[in-house]
Amino acid sequence: MHKGFDTATRTAREVGQAVRRSRKTLGLRQDELALAAGVSTRTVHQIETGKPTSRLDGLTRVLEALGLRLVVEERTAIDPGLEGEK
Repeated sequence: MHKGFDTATRTAREVGQAVRRSRKTLGLRQDELALAAGVSTRTVHQIETGKPTSRLDGLTRVLEALGLRLVVEERTAIDPGLEGEK
């Protein structure tokens, strides 16, 4: 797992940016990552550009290939992302 990639992401765009940073840190091209993850190059491109309708199974394969993980946790009332939500 890469140090420095543990900040919370809240949008598909932020996830895509984290994926791209990790891929580049590892010195991989999109097609090489796609091959390692067992997905299409188009899937990698869509994830990296923050396409909100990217499939979760493709995303989890890409994250696994990069040594990243997806964490789902309950938000708390003091979470800054909850401002204005009810």
